[in-house]
Amino acid sequence: MDLHIYNLTIEIAVTVGGLVRRITQHDPDLAKQLRRACASVSLNLNEGIHSQGGNRSARLYTAMGSAREVLACLDVATAFGYLERSELVRLRDQLDRVVATLYKLIHRRR
Repeated sequence: MDLHIYNLTIEIAVTVGGLVRRITQHDPDLAKQLRRACASVSLNLNEGIHSQGGNRSARLYTAMGSAREVLACLDVATAFGYLERSELVRLRDQLDRVVATLYKLIHRRR
């Protein structure tokens, strides 16, 4: 497995964990969805890398979808005024890198 990308997803989870605690004060449902989506990125990435064939692609697609869901949750939290867009610049860049890497992993063996 590309250890770098997995480690990056864990670093993202650390950051998101802090944001989840803040969002929970305003919107527990959104915080729960963000937490689950973020966990799904790392879990499905790890499972996908260690799978073969269609299962591999399915897990990696799920990880990529979950990373995009994390971005959407952050957009909603920002729109609702729970977070400031300026504090999310690095996190959004990291998530974009994860999405791009997952895309490459999915299409590399086709």
